[in-house]
Amino acid sequence: MLNRRDFARLAAATAAAATLPSSLLAQAAPPKKIRYAAIGLGRISLQHFMPGTKASQYGVITGLVSGHPEKAHKYAAEYGVPEGNIYTYENFDTIKNNPDIDAVYIGLPNNMHAEYTIRAAQAGKHVLCEKPMANTPKDCEAMIAACKKANRKLMIAYRCQLQSTWLQAKQMIHNGVIGKVQAIESANGFNIAPGEWRSDAKFAGGGPLMDVGIYSLNGCRFLLGEEPKEISAYMYTDPQDPRFKGVEETLGWTMKFPSGVIAICNTTYGANMEGFTRVHGSKGTLEIFGFGYEGIHMTVTHNLPSGPGRAEETQVDSSKDPAQFVVESDYFSRCILDNKEPGPNGEEGLRDLQHIANIYAAARRSA
Repeated sequence: MLNRRDFARLAAATAAAATLPSSLLAQAAPPKKIRYAAIGLGRISLQHFMPGTKASQYGVITGLVSGHPEKAHKYAAEYGVPEGNIYTYENFDTIKNNPDIDAVYIGLPNNMHAEYTIRAAQAGKHVLCEKPMANTPKDCEAMIAACKKANRKLMIAYRCQLQSTWLQAKQMIHNGVIGKVQAIESANGFNIAPGEWRSDAKFAGGGPLMDVGIYSLNGCRFLLGEEPKEISAYMYTDPQDPRFKGVEETLGWTMKFPSGVIAICNTTYGANMEGFTRVHGSKGTLEIFGFGYEGIHMTVTHNLPSGPGRAEETQVDSSKDPAQFVVESDYFSRCILDNKEPGPNGEEGLRDLQHIANIYAAARRSA
């Protein structure tokens, strides 16, 4: 039986045993902070990564890259970025001559990830790139090659792989808390507004699968520590809906893993869908609610050994945005300072894009 005391004890033990980022962040303060240039001043940069880095222990914003001079100067003043550290997309390559910038954060539309990762690596800067890594596996491979050639770190911003609830869930599954895993259900989606670049194939490379569905894909892979060996899929787009320019509106897919686990996932741009991942095991069920920037919580329901009935415990991450970005920034900074390979590296991003290509291919076959 998993009672309240057992749950609390296991959660604490799991947090202590997690292989990131606690083991890295507990070390002595480094001699300097990693200095980041934020490429692209959209929502993800301005509202999340930049405030998170400002609040972090090992990172600082020292550069900005934007096509909007007024916006760049406004935020340069807020973050104390000197005039000489403000770049446009046209003169970006001159960043190689700036010793005050160690790394870049790429918060651009998906179709620009590969170009600016490669250019940043060639300029001698480490790269933290938003997910999805790129629009195609071929682009991902080029990004990995460029960073390896330049001997620069490349990390893909899979926040959930660094978030405490997800780390504890992974360890609990590994420890057999819910027994042998049999099946997973996961979903994530929202009702997209007209005019979003995310619903245009030119920029996004795909629809909700590339944007919010990738959380379910990566989450299943992360929790199980396996790669799917069989995939089937279906997708639909309302032909009368002008929001979608060459991308799917709704997509569902099934993955079979080598261990026998079957995962069923859904994503959409046509409905507000609470993100969740539900893992069914022989001894109970583990549910993680939320993929967002705060409010992620987990419920473990355990079958009672004495007969009918179930014991349920819930754990809530009460940290507020931008807490996840503080962890993300500090984690990558420590990887650079300590010369460690990031967990969610370029190869991790590539694997997701390879699976996404297979999901789209399966959906086209079933159309």
